[in-house]
Amino acid sequence: MSANVTADANALKLASEETARPHRTLWGDVWIQFRKHKLAMVGMVTLIFLILFSVAGPWVYRVEPEFINILEANQQPNPQHLFGTDMLGRDTLARVMAGGRISLAVGLSAMLVAILVGTVIGGIAGYFRRLDNPLMRLTDMFLALPLLPLLLVIILLFRDTLRTAFGPEMGIFLLIVFVIGILNWMPTARVVRAQVLSVKEREYVLAAIQVGARENRILLRHILPNVLSPIIVAATLGVANAILTESALSFLGLGFPSDFPTWGRLLFENRDFLQMLPFLVMWPGLFISLTVLSVNFVGDGLRDALDPQLRT
Repeated sequence: MSANVTADANALKLASEETARPHRTLWGDVWIQFRKHKLAMVGMVTLIFLILFSVAGPWVYRVEPEFINILEANQQPNPQHLFGTDMLGRDTLARVMAGGRISLAVGLSAMLVAILVGTVIGGIAGYFRRLDNPLMRLTDMFLALPLLPLLLVIILLFRDTLRTAFGPEMGIFLLIVFVIGILNWMPTARVVRAQVLSVKEREYVLAAIQVGARENRILLRHILPNVLSPIIVAATLGVANAILTESALSFLGLGFPSDFPTWGRLLFENRDFLQMLPFLVMWPGLFISLTVLSVNFVGDGLRDALDPQLRT
């Protein structure tokens, strides 16, 4: 009798503890695990600072980035011009802020294109067996293409056409975003395909098939939400890759026009003044490096946080 009373008391105690314990969600557990990754937290804080610096900075530092003042050309950093001025007297800090908005916009937009194309192709290849081999061979073909030479050829062929149709700024923006995105979807497609091949054999997917659910509903409602983890990680790493690619194109003089600065364009314009005015190259190079490092650190933290074996 006493044993039964003790068991009932323990059961009531456990029930009360479960009731008092706050409700835990998947993303709550992910955030708890993400906060334990110190480099990821540093990267997230740095990335937020860079976004605020580029987006909200021009509202605080009201200097026109393209204003030319020859009398103040080639100045070292000073209280009036915190980052100095270039050979035309343009304020470097204002130009770095303007370039950050464009570079970050290109990185995010190109990443969305790559993630969308890669997720669609990887999901279809993993779920429909008859389409697996053709789509994966297409992926292998794109992986075999030399990325940078192909980018240069496409931009040279279609740059003038899109500039005429959409304007010099929007035309080159759409071209660079589309080209970078359409040539960087292959790793995402491979990762998504591997995850779909694993998830589609789970019991709940087989049960949905048995009750007659449509294939597109199974893919969108039951499989895709369970492969979001690698997609999110690929998205964070894709931003860094897109920013580096755009910077390389701008450095080669094939990116945005001179009155539409990006961090890579600033490097290209000031490369001849590296020995005389090294800070003109140092600032955009520093912000490119900080952005790429912070995005990579955030991607590493998300990869660990989304791993169910590491979450407690």
